Formats: sequence, structure tokens, C-alpha cells
Amino acid sequence: MSWDPIPVPRAFRCWSLRRASETALQSSRRAVEDQLKICGHKRDDDVFELFLSKKELTEVIDLSRFKKLKYLWLHHNKLHGITFLTRNYCLTELYLNNNAVFEIEGLHYLPSLHILLLHHNELTNLDATVKELKGMLNLKILSLYQNPLCQYNLYRLYTIYHLPGVELLDRKQVTEKERRSMITIFNHKKAHVVQSIAFGGKVDASWDPKSPFKQKPAQRVPSDFAFANNVDKTVFDDPEDAVFVRSMKRSVMTFSCMNWDTVPTREERYLEEEGPEPAQMLTVTLR
Repeated sequence: MSWDPIPVPRAFRCWSLRRASETALQSSRRAVEDQLKICGHKRDDDVFELFLSKKELTEVIDLSRFKKLKYLWLHHNKLHGITFLTRNYCLTELYLNNNAVFEIEGLHYLPSLHILLLHHNELTNLDATVKELKGMLNLKILSLYQNPLCQYNLYRLYTIYHLPGVELLDRKQVTEKERRSMITIFNHKKAHVVQSIAFGGKVDASWDPKSPFKQKPAQRVPSDFAFANNVDKTVFDDPEDAVFVRSMKRSVMTFSCMNWDTVPTREERYLEEEGPEPAQMLTVTLR
């Protein structure tokens, strides 16, 4: 004989979820008020930092009233999102590691953020995460390790490419070699431009890395072509005059070095009563 489970009314489920959310917000409110009492803050404008770590928080009340908040510790809780941060424009350091955060929607409202720790969370969408962080021009230190998104191939180079301002990623310094590698992998056109400039070539802006290689047709040289178009066809009676005129059209090369004959030895400096004359430079000019 089998027993069918008793269906739970939908209204009761909604009430239960709403009740749980209210309880979580009350716990968050008590944690914030306790922190304000410990620090002795009486005005919201006096709050520059909040320590809310290890409070078993699943939700956090809206913190927009603390307009001058700069440092916020929320690590080692049970948070799933960060919608409570919308108008904290002065926030520079945010510690959200060791939570259950699966999305970071709303972080783009924090333009002053300099340090963001998100390791040990449940972030899975690398594109959405990077897109949310793109507008943070002041972000220099970022940690995302121990998230499911870190399992993506080339995760680190992909993050560096889309967030070029980050200098320290996952506790490792971003190197110039990594920046060159990410350009080669994710920006083929820019890599082609850089390589062409390095070798003194001209770049075709319509270059496509997926298109087959097209070899340029060879140009035929006219029979009466004068190399570099600088051949002097003036006829001289004296061959030495012709040699002199052509030599004056060449580029000038100058070499300078120390004339060691003018540098006194240690014994000479010791025996001389007056100060030694300054050493002379020897310059050779060639064409």
C-alpha cells in the first residue's frame, strides 16, 4: 500500500519563502546595528567600513544609506547575490570570498572598486562575470579562483584580455608575456598590426585570420628602371669629380670614442701638481 505525498498549497510555499527572507533580513539588520554600536558610529555618514564576516548571513539589507562606505567585509557567509550594493559609489574594497554567490549583477554600480575578492563561490558564467566587471576602470586586484568558471580553457588569459586594468589576478601578478599572449589569441587583427609594425611592413586593415593566405603578385621592374631613382647621369670630364659628387650624396655616419692618449695614468695624476686636463673625445665621420 503506497501513500501519496500531501500537496503543499502554493500560497503556503510563497508565505514560507517570504517568511524566510524576512528572517534573513532581520538577522542582517541586527548584524549591522551591532557593528555600528561596536564602532561607536551614530551617523550613517561616519561609517567608512563594515565587518559583517562569519555571521551566517544569507541576505543583506540595503546598504545605500552608508554613502561614504569604503571597506566592506562579507566573507565566510552564505550569500547568493549582491543586489544590496547599488549606491555605494565610494566603495573601494569588497571581500565576498567563501560564500555561495552565483551571480554578481549589480557590481557595475561600484566605479571606485579597487579590490574585489570572489574566490570560493559558485560563479559559473565567465562571460557574464567579465561583462559585469568591464566598466570598473579602477579595479586592480581580482580573485576568482575556486569558482566553476575557472575550469574554462584559457580562463586566465580571457579575463586579462577583457579586464586590462587588472594587475593582480588570483594572487598572481599579470605579466607582460601574458598580455602579449592574450592579444595573439583573442585579438588577431591587433596582433597582426603589432607584428607588421615590428617588421616595418604595411597592414591591410581587412585582414581576416580565417581567410586563406593570398600571395601578392610580383611586380615587374621596367628595363630602364634606375635603382632607388637616385642614379646621377651627369657626365664629368674628370672621374675623380664624379666620385666626389656621389660620395657627398651618401648618408653621414659618425663614430665617437674616448681618446685614451689624453687620459693620464695613475702615476701621472699623482705626480702632477695641477689638476689634469679633461679627456678628449675622438670623432670619426664617414660617408
